[in-house]
Amino acid sequence: MTTAPPSRPLTVLCIASYRKGDEFLVAAKRLGCRVLLLTSKSLEHDDWPREHLDDIYFIPDVNKHWNMPDVIKGVSYLARSVKIDRIVALDDFDVEKAAALREHLRVAGMGETTARYFRDKLAMRTRAREVGIEIPDFVPVINHDDIKAFLAAVPGPYVLKPRLMAAAIGIIRIASAEELWPHLDQLGDEQAFYVLERFVPGDVFHVDSLVSDYRVRFALASRYGTPPLEVSHEGRIFVTRTLKRRSPDERALIRFNQRLLKSLGLKEGVSHSEFIKSAEDDKFYFLETSARVGGAHIVDLVEAASGLNLWAEWARLECSPEGQPYLVEPIRQDYAGLMVSLARQEWPDLEGYRDPEVVWRLRKKHHAGLIVRSTKLPRIEALLDGYAERFYRDFFATAPPRKTATE
Repeated sequence: MTTAPPSRPLTVLCIASYRKGDEFLVAAKRLGCRVLLLTSKSLEHDDWPREHLDDIYFIPDVNKHWNMPDVIKGVSYLARSVKIDRIVALDDFDVEKAAALREHLRVAGMGETTARYFRDKLAMRTRAREVGIEIPDFVPVINHDDIKAFLAAVPGPYVLKPRLMAAAIGIIRIASAEELWPHLDQLGDEQAFYVLERFVPGDVFHVDSLVSDYRVRFALASRYGTPPLEVSHEGRIFVTRTLKRRSPDERALIRFNQRLLKSLGLKEGVSHSEFIKSAEDDKFYFLETSARVGGAHIVDLVEAASGLNLWAEWARLECSPEGQPYLVEPIRQDYAGLMVSLARQEWPDLEGYRDPEVVWRLRKKHHAGLIVRSTKLPRIEALLDGYAERFYRDFFATAPPRKTATE
């Protein structure tokens, strides 16, 4: 990783087509960096931490879509007078933008090929299969003879996944081969932007990591209460909790995650990866990964359990001088659980949830959420089980699953 001459501060260009990453911006500035933000014009009046920004630039957008040739020209013009040392994508949908800018300006960091492994669900699966990583059976939605052969060999049900969306956005469950073709006809020319995968029943886990020099320096493994796909499609409360430390599942996931991220080529940065433990054979399979901080307030769950804020640590990693190893030690070894639900009320009242283990409450319109922390995992599980029943009674509301990122 290259660094700036000692006569000037490191300049970090942050890209955010969606509103997030405040903690990164604040931490990078406090570390002495010159912090620039490139964001969507539609977010111009958002409450960005402007006192921690040296400059902010706005890109004309329609539903957060940017014209990348114009972006490259604009940033190249900026680079005539500003030496850019780092380019950081603060959202999943910005990973490719940042990679294209790095390639064009020859700034160190993840290039376009590696970025595809962390954005494109087909690319990450193809690479995983090439290096022998366990994944559910899949087929690109490109050649129809290949799809027919897959359907004949792999029994349903299936999931049809958009290659470039995040989380469970746009995923369609397919019960049988006969049900698939009408969906593909409806997609038309867009069908090549999908991948078809065998649905594997089981528990879904996530590992949230910090990586330096291809080594995972910090990782925390957690298990979703209900798989995110069910939360999105069937209307459920979102719950996740950290795993028992040094348990067989935690050890297996930490090893799997290290192998995965090194195989996909993540040299420096942060990652949120998901795995499923099959109910059929009790094995772990790789589902998704990303080069970003996990969404849905998982960053707050990690901080509650470990004391580390992944946004701030990511900034520290990016701002580390050349030759200085990045080292991180968790402040705590606690357990934590996160619960979030859509709410019927505009501003749900969570004051009734007064157990001393409650360390965080969500403040967001039509959402209810909290985090509990304890030194004992059984206490976390008991609180989440009891709170889930109360959330369904006190707050729970549901909405149709999102088909696009801008819904």
